[in-house]
Amino acid sequence: MKIAVACDHGGLVLKNTLLKYLNSKGYEVKDFGTCTEDSCDYPDYALPAAEAVARGECERGILICSTGIGISIAANKVKGIRCAHCHDTYSAKYTRLHNDANMLAFGQKIIGEGLMLDIVDVFLNTGFEGGRHQRRVDKISAIEEKYYK
Repeated sequence: MKIAVACDHGGLVLKNTLLKYLNSKGYEVKDFGTCTEDSCDYPDYALPAAEAVARGECERGILICSTGIGISIAANKVKGIRCAHCHDTYSAKYTRLHNDANMLAFGQKIIGEGLMLDIVDVFLNTGFEGGRHQRRVDKISAIEEKYYK
């Protein structure tokens, strides 16, 4: 599985931990930056990562900023992206099972490394349940079709 990863300066420490972890697990990783602690704008990094997931170049994506909020909002502006802002394994499990989320967002000031890695494992190893949930995901896609012209 190929994973898109991106952060702003507020998520760099966790991103570096995440990259090492994903590589150790054998995932192919595409790093969309940032690579320094210099102040930068999260939409500049969320956008190319989300576009790579939306185009199918990467199967999933993981984004990190200080809170996880801004970067997830930016990613969710890309048609086809369902980015979930999660800080617990239960939410990560059910956003895959019920929402078929294809991106995950964290806040470096909110979560520790160990919990983040547990959440990543759940997110990457949980499939989409389908069934009645497919109908709901289809309705989300219909909203995109209506407003993303």
